Amino acid sequence: MAPKAAEKAPAKKAAPPKSAPSAKKKKIAKAETYKVYIYKVLKQVHPDTGISSKAMGIMNSFINDIFDKMATEAARLALYNKKPTVTSREIQTAIRLILPGELAKHAVSEGTKAVTKFTSA
Repeated sequence: MAPKAAEKAPAKKAAPPKSAPSAKKKKIAKAETYKVYIYKVLKQVHPDTGISSKAMGIMNSFINDIFDKMATEAARLALYNKKPTVTSREIQTAIRLILPGELAKHAVSEGTKAVTKFTSA
């Protein structure tokens, strides 16, 4: 007597063909850094000056730290004002709170210039 359909073992599927080893390489995500931008600014300010890789790493860490502080403070300001969006106003206020004196004035001035250039383009 033939086995019923429910009692049959499921048919084995054929294994997919193996692809070439070079086709399976995974792309490794590169860590995003500010190194290119730091170098560009350095060359604008001091065209004949270089920077070591250790100094570049320190500068990159410094910028990441300042960015983190600024973003946290801007988010906190938006939260205090019951606003769902961080705008240039929160960023500007965060910069004024974080950076000391003259440095804050220069940062606000450069930021305002950048926003004006972006909106006019």
